[in-house]
Amino acid sequence: MSFSRASLFDFPLLKPLVLSHPSSVFSCRRFVTRTVPGLSPAVLLPTRPTQIIAKSSSVTVQPVSEDASEDHHHHQSEDVSGDSIRRRFLDFYASRGHKVLPSASLVPEDPTVLLTIAGMLQFKPVFLGKVPREVPCATTAQRCIRTNDLENVGRTARHHTFFEMLGNFSFGDYFKREAIRWAWELSTVEFGLPADRVWVSIYQDDDEAFEIWKNEVGVPVERIKRMGEADNFWTSGPTGPCGPCSELYYDFYPERGTGDDVDLGDDSRFIEFYNLVFMQYNKTEEGLLEPLKQKNIDTGLGLERIAQILQKVPNNYETDLIYPIIAKVLELANISYDSADEKAKTSLKVIADHMRAVVYLISDGVVPSNIGRGYVVRRLIRRAVRKGKSLGIDGDGKGSLKGAFLPTVAEKVIEMSAYIDSDVKQKSPRILEEIRQEELHFKKTLERGEKLLDQKLLDALSTSDKTPCISGKDAFILYDTYGFPVEITAEVAEERGVSIDMDGFEVEMENQRRQSQAAHNVVKLTVEDGDDITRDIDDTEFLGYDSLSARAVVKSLLVGGKPVIRVSEGSEVEILLDRTPFYAESGGQIADHGFMYVNSDGSQDDAVVEVSDVQKSLKIFVHKGVVKSGALEVGKEVEAAVDADLRQRAKVHHTATHLLQSALKKVVGQDTSQAGSLVAFDRLRFDFNFNRPLHDGELEEIECLINRWIGDATRLETKVLPLADAKRAGAIAMFGEKYDDEVRVVEVPGVSMELCGGTHVGNTAEIRAFKIISEQGIASGIRRIEAVAGEAFIEYINSRDSQMKRLCSTLKVKAEDVTNRVDNLLEELRTARKEASDLRSKAAVYRASVISNKAFTVGTSQTVRVLVESMDDTDADSLKSAAEHLVSTLEEPVAVVLGSCPDKDKVSLVAAFSPGVVSLGVQAGKFIGSIAKLCGGGGGGKPNFAQAGGRKPENLSSALEKAREELVATLSEKLG
Repeated sequence: MSFSRASLFDFPLLKPLVLSHPSSVFSCRRFVTRTVPGLSPAVLLPTRPTQIIAKSSSVTVQPVSEDASEDHHHHQSEDVSGDSIRRRFLDFYASRGHKVLPSASLVPEDPTVLLTIAGMLQFKPVFLGKVPREVPCATTAQRCIRTNDLENVGRTARHHTFFEMLGNFSFGDYFKREAIRWAWELSTVEFGLPADRVWVSIYQDDDEAFEIWKNEVGVPVERIKRMGEADNFWTSGPTGPCGPCSELYYDFYPERGTGDDVDLGDDSRFIEFYNLVFMQYNKTEEGLLEPLKQKNIDTGLGLERIAQILQKVPNNYETDLIYPIIAKVLELANISYDSADEKAKTSLKVIADHMRAVVYLISDGVVPSNIGRGYVVRRLIRRAVRKGKSLGIDGDGKGSLKGAFLPTVAEKVIEMSAYIDSDVKQKSPRILEEIRQEELHFKKTLERGEKLLDQKLLDALSTSDKTPCISGKDAFILYDTYGFPVEITAEVAEERGVSIDMDGFEVEMENQRRQSQAAHNVVKLTVEDGDDITRDIDDTEFLGYDSLSARAVVKSLLVGGKPVIRVSEGSEVEILLDRTPFYAESGGQIADHGFMYVNSDGSQDDAVVEVSDVQKSLKIFVHKGVVKSGALEVGKEVEAAVDADLRQRAKVHHTATHLLQSALKKVVGQDTSQAGSLVAFDRLRFDFNFNRPLHDGELEEIECLINRWIGDATRLETKVLPLADAKRAGAIAMFGEKYDDEVRVVEVPGVSMELCGGTHVGNTAEIRAFKIISEQGIASGIRRIEAVAGEAFIEYINSRDSQMKRLCSTLKVKAEDVTNRVDNLLEELRTARKEASDLRSKAAVYRASVISNKAFTVGTSQTVRVLVESMDDTDADSLKSAAEHLVSTLEEPVAVVLGSCPDKDKVSLVAAFSPGVVSLGVQAGKFIGSIAKLCGGGGGGKPNFAQAGGRKPENLSSALEKAREELVATLSEKLG
């Protein structure tokens, strides 16, 4: 199987559709007799609720004849735009009882994957049986991101980073028969594909699917291909839900025949467009396949692929889903698509594809950075910038030659987003600004890359023991970090007589591909560590909002991830309770600390456990701690007690974080949004989207606002509301938090309202005071504020006061005079350093005067005075002063080369040539670079003056001798 399934997204135009087909009105299993061209009138086909007269339990399906294609022309006259195809797919399954659900975010709730890569991802808990199904079956159009085949984007007809997966899902409702028949009807009737052009593949042992395709649908045997486990058996991992799958392929060249040698993997003839996964087994650790109690259906139909087929274009990129973006790039590049060569067309496709991905990722809150999802965005933008450079795009196309061009392309993506994600247009200012800044930043990075390449070439040329060569690792760094295509690196290197280790480069590329595939293309449905323990344990009842201690029963104990019945003193243990006052780490807030006590007789503790961390697996709390004394057993009752002082610190910092977000929105703008947070006992940390550092005045205003709100002594209001009601009321969602249908809303009336499951103070006065201790950038477009409040504020102020007292004592001044005293000391230090530098320069000039008598002449009728000498340990600046002095005092024309070893592993070189020498065609910059290589370094400069350095002081003497010989030979030749 090569093509995975889809998930969910927000389509405004489908709201009436969803309302008109509520899942509560009808089941997925309802059919009515209806005549369809190419089908027997007796065939039972699913239809809308008002037409329901039968159920699938009584269905007898008649074969579909080859003549099903006769209706093809009728359907081809229908709207086959990408937006229409999406709507028709969802409408098709909505009319068959599926609930239309919105696309999930590209940032998944599932921690096992970096990005949403398939439509089934949001349903993973349902497939695992960890969450009860809310509807019997659903249909979605899911935005997806995959980067494991990045190098193929634009080169093949249908590889993308961003794509939409249309999917229909059954959660224990219907199974193979309905999934197969509906997929066939959708393809050949709704979309009108000629029946004789559709091939299917099945798992080699799936006789049930074979019988349905052959006898009930009527697909000829020669167009049903049995394939092996690698292609047609879907597994989520070593263990867990799995099952055979069946795929539909479209044949572009049916005239090539139907022999046994037909290969469905032949991309020049076939395109796989629909995949049906029959999730019917559970794979055990022993590798056995056990039938699932609830059989599920998970499908995916690629929107871009079916659009290519229906719109009759040669590749996905020329569909109306992508080509309008390419047209905008063509406009910026001032070229036509028909006249573009294959290399240019690849660049066009890459830019269009990557900008679709970037726009939707930024819309979903991912901004460029050097880690995780942010790096995906950064890398895609950088590839697009490089491709734009190769197309000769200069400027933004709006008059600014130094402007960014990608925002202009992104505007077209946003314009086309209405039926994919209605939020994109609303977020467009932030999206465009993030892209603009990243592009301009990367153009500067490219300049640095050029400098790095030059340094790598010099290093390669200075290595005398082998053929000059840039390592594969260095070439990959230039490619991956600085955006240099390896072809450009190779071209520049060849001009300098340097080769590239292409084999090493390919090794680095392959390593990255493997890491990318591991990070981006695996959906783990396997049960996580401990899930076999928690499967039969009820959700933990959280009591911590109202109480800091509670009696609870030990439901399970884990040591090293393995279940045990009893643990004794010194053991590190994970404890599962039926109820707990301990807050588990979530929403940026760290977990409570505290103790558990076992007291059997009411007088003496049988055991004491110190709890240092609490985590959640779904809604089961896992308390991590150490048995300090006694022993703990499963089934025992414990007294669980939270450390009240630490809880108060966390509450203070969490409420202060809410106030900080509100203050930021008031001071720097409502578009500012949270990008991460940490609520700890000693501080709070708040990351937010913003494109510049905050001024001191802004930070002071933020502090003043928050401290004023604290002083207002406002009581907080906490309530539980339906999610939709909370959002309508204006509640802000906390970054990274997951929400149920019922949500907890924490409000500071008139100041802040957020969806939050964290712990908070009862009154803002409990915060006492707030102080920002730092503000800095942590990634492109991401700023971070660290602050303290409450008890941590007092500790911070006391520590700073103690430091100031020590400083005053050392400087022997009052606190208010410290700044002036430090400024005076710095000025004195600068003066002393300048005086020392001047003295060193004067000493160097004096030494230069002493050695000036060593100058000799080259030539006969026309002569040049030459001086090549070592000046021992003279520093680089003083060496420059000495050379300049010699050129000005020795008779013109004159050439001076000086060298020194100012440190143990450092060489300094300088070349100073008078105008008369430069006029002969001898340039200091070019000359000194080759000499520096002998000392393990490089350098350059202007024709009349240049400096260089090296790392091999032991070679200075021979390098200066070489300089003397080459200078004499060159000047002798020039002078004739």
